[in-house]
Amino acid sequence: MDWKLSTGTFVAIFVAEMGDKTQLAAFALSGGANSKWSVFLGASLALVATTAIAVLAGGLIGRHVPELWLKRGAGALFVVMGILMLLTKAPEQGAAPPAASDDLSAVSQD
Repeated sequence: MDWKLSTGTFVAIFVAEMGDKTQLAAFALSGGANSKWSVFLGASLALVATTAIAVLAGGLIGRHVPELWLKRGAGALFVVMGILMLLTKAPEQGAAPPAASDDLSAVSQD
């Protein structure tokens, strides 16, 4: 086992998950749950399952795509997602939805 790789992976994932929506969801679910262990088990299994999918997919893709291009592709994807987040306007808090039409002149009067 490559302990340096395992430690680096642990640190990277641990830091990335701190304050993530997954952690916040577990926090919220455990607040109203009678069994904290059930929330812990469910969240842990979900993280293990998604990690297994990522490792398997990375292994399959890594057989056909050089590591350098995988890193470049992942970096480019993060940049694109960041730009999209910056450009997407979030709805304002407390704002009323826009009215369908304030112009009543188009309505026929019978």
